[in-house]
Amino acid sequence: MTINALRSELKSIIDDMPERSLYALKPLLSVLSIDPVIIETDLTAEEKALIEAGENEYREHPETFVPLESIR
Repeated sequence: MTINALRSELKSIIDDMPERSLYALKPLLSVLSIDPVIIETDLTAEEKALIEAGENEYREHPETFVPLESIR
């Protein structure tokens, strides 16, 4: 299957989806449309501190984060 045929088939599937499914699909398509995520294992101290700060923020104030289930 050529890339153009695949794109056409995917667009047809999306055109036939119910509205609620489109809201669920949007975050996935947004993620897939950017370059692949590369998980670095050799982090700097600054990067580790940023990750830890984010995790602490989530633990202390989870209400400030948007759960994936609520994106519809």
